[in-house]
Amino acid sequence: MLTLGLIINPVAGVGGSVGLKGSDGVTAQALARGAEKKAALRTQQALQQLQPVAERCRFLTCPGEMGADVLQALGFSFALIDADIPLQNTGAEHTRLAARCMAAEGVDLLLFAGGDGTARDICATVGENIPVLGIPAGVKIHSSVYGITPGATGEVVRALLEGQLIDLKEAEVRDLDEEAFRNNQVRAKHYGDMRVPQLGHFVQSVKMGGTESEELVLADIAAFMTDEMEADTLYLIGSGKTTQAIMDELGLDNTLLGVDAVVNGQLVGQDLTAAQISALLAEYKAARAIVSIMGGQGHIFGRGNQQFSAPILRQLGKKQVLLVSAKSKLTALKGRPLVIDSGDPQLDKEWAGSMEVITGYRDQVVYPLT
Repeated sequence: MLTLGLIINPVAGVGGSVGLKGSDGVTAQALARGAEKKAALRTQQALQQLQPVAERCRFLTCPGEMGADVLQALGFSFALIDADIPLQNTGAEHTRLAARCMAAEGVDLLLFAGGDGTARDICATVGENIPVLGIPAGVKIHSSVYGITPGATGEVVRALLEGQLIDLKEAEVRDLDEEAFRNNQVRAKHYGDMRVPQLGHFVQSVKMGGTESEELVLADIAAFMTDEMEADTLYLIGSGKTTQAIMDELGLDNTLLGVDAVVNGQLVGQDLTAAQISALLAEYKAARAIVSIMGGQGHIFGRGNQQFSAPILRQLGKKQVLLVSAKSKLTALKGRPLVIDSGDPQLDKEWAGSMEVITGYRDQVVYPLT
């Protein structure tokens, strides 16, 4: 089951129908002119796409018109964030507070309804730390973090819940100076980037004849991982052919069916036991594990890599696990989720939701984990 965050800017888009060319700072004026709030309706249009798979997700949201009202009307399971947010008359500061709370809770995907101003608030708060996706409800939407329609946003999320491959791409947050726009001047500014899920397109640079070339895929993954390695960080390299390609790229000996340790491009341990891994974690302040999918059932832990025991996984934390795989391995699962079987049911439950999977050079997908 995935946890989806939901934040609605209730007054997004109110300035459009009454000719105010935006809603920033003119909400009272727009409502006085007879504008109607449409953000809740736009959110409903998106979330209706999820009703057939509602049992596969739960929501974390805000009280009242910032989320709970819509979810309750549609019959979704949800919990409220622990934050002081009023039922009505909310503002940008409440959007930022909600986003901060949801990022801290580790939602698998943050959905938000609004326009470019809302996207700016979300970006300033969570940046690229968690995947986000916008439900278009504003007057002007120049940011590429939104679905093309509310229904399209819902379709992307539904595909994720159904176990389809969903690419994660960097997308720009842009906004116009509304005051200048009202004076017929167009001034757009780039405010940052966020990571946005998009329906997977299987034609990429590492394809030949419509199918993945395993050798090229592994080379792409290995090149990306070695380029991204940080100084003075302990990397625990798990077993398998995909991780072997990373070690080959580094020019290091590899234990195909074991766990090796690398710091600053040098081996500091080979074929490690759980006790040896634990000792290294105590020695280095920063550490990450790089693992691949084991076997045909989609296991990431608990099959062939039991050296990553439950206590070690707790020491590392889920965010420090980098999962690498060719897309062909994921499609072979036919929608079945990835599996963690650490031997600690509570840990397995805590980690369930989704995992980001590195599938090429700067190419990632998000995939369910159970």
